[in-house]
Amino acid sequence: MHPRLRLALATATTVALTGGLLTAVAGPAAAAPLAASDADFNDDGYADVAVSASAATVAGHAAAGQIVVIYGGRSTTRKVAISQNTAGVPGSAEKEDRFGGDTAYGDFDKDGYDDLAVGALGEDLGSDKDGGTVIILWGSASGLKGGSTVVDPRPTKHDRFGRALEAADFDKDGRVDLAIASRDSATVDVLRGGFNRSAKPAGRYTVTPAIFDGAGDGVQNLHSGDANGDGREDLIVNGYSKSDGYNANYWLPGSSRGATTSGAQKLPAGIITDIGDTNHDGFQDIVFGINWDSGISGSALGGRVMIAKGTRSGPAHGQRQSFTQNTPGVPGGSEKADSFGTELDLGDVNGDKRLDLVIGAPGEDLSGGKDQGTVTVLYGAANGSGISTVGARSFSQNTPGVPNSDETGDFFGSDVHVDDLDGDGRGDVLVGAVGEDGGNGAVYALRSQTNGTFTSPAGIYVTSVGVSTAGSPRLGNNFSD
Repeated sequence: MHPRLRLALATATTVALTGGLLTAVAGPAAAAPLAASDADFNDDGYADVAVSASAATVAGHAAAGQIVVIYGGRSTTRKVAISQNTAGVPGSAEKEDRFGGDTAYGDFDKDGYDDLAVGALGEDLGSDKDGGTVIILWGSASGLKGGSTVVDPRPTKHDRFGRALEAADFDKDGRVDLAIASRDSATVDVLRGGFNRSAKPAGRYTVTPAIFDGAGDGVQNLHSGDANGDGREDLIVNGYSKSDGYNANYWLPGSSRGATTSGAQKLPAGIITDIGDTNHDGFQDIVFGINWDSGISGSALGGRVMIAKGTRSGPAHGQRQSFTQNTPGVPGGSEKADSFGTELDLGDVNGDKRLDLVIGAPGEDLSGGKDQGTVTVLYGAANGSGISTVGARSFSQNTPGVPNSDETGDFFGSDVHVDDLDGDGRGDVLVGAVGEDGGNGAVYALRSQTNGTFTSPAGIYVTSVGVSTAGSPRLGNNFSD
């Protein structure tokens, strides 16, 4: 959960978006102020979310990829599918492009609308197969509209440019920078904020943390946040290398020059998924999912979640919290292949101004099936000391208010995300279920209620948003962050 350099809005226009039409709403419709971490592509005061279906077939091209943008509103949401065949988007849908493989948002051109950077890591560029590309889709009053291609600064040096993306202000100059990683390399390209509408940045540089020894898989994920409390966002690189047991993570502090390896710290193993100040001490904390961990039960792949607390000296020196499904107060129990912690996200779910932690366990087996999946919410402690198990909740598709039902292979919780879609001050929980309907995938945008429950009138399915059912589109395999 990190700032995106967009203006916080105290009020919103008196409109609601429904079915793609703009309709007047009687009475006041002011949204609560957006959190700095919420995307707002149309600047209407309601949070918006982009969700990927990077394996979607487009115009007969398998795995060309699409994204679906969910525009928030007081009572309803508008959903729009975008591919490289959408008018104004550079390029064209081609087999295995994987458009939407990763996304990152920020107001790159400082016009007041958040924009979305989209990676298409499988894009072929001339003779460079799977060279990859990144496209910035521009925000506007009507939402994301048109786009520009980000030039790959080193097209002959690496493949799958755009595999991982992150947007943040690493040098504290008031402009959003864009960090871009590739496969088979530890080098991260950082494009300095101040983009024009041709997606040309104000400058560029590279950083290379020690996560790759030529035998691993390069950079896997990028995240950002201020872990040492100096007011600059830091870059957290999550990658693989053989010498580190195929998992290596490094914290690169922000500086006046940008993200730097000077003072870099190696972090514990795990898949880094989010960062935020969970204990209100002014230092943001890093959240790791260790879904292969046996937990205290000894159940292989039961899964564990760890929080490394930020400090003035950096996150490698802070205290750590750890949770499994066997931790007292956490619903359920740690069982083989639950994959508790596969995906996590921080956000204020209950509106008490403290961060809560949402945890996906897509491998959870429930009554009468296998791999149906569950989601658990751990709330911020009332005394502000951090994430607690007091009042923890767990839900699945059989929980009242959640659409559909538990089915084998749904993998409910394959990704999770928190955003206040309706502006009521409570973070709504979005859940991906990539196995829904035989691999079509689905998203459940669950509104947080005052009594702590979560409800949605219907799921978001490929057939309702214009995504082809050919192949396995796997809608919900990644949310913008």
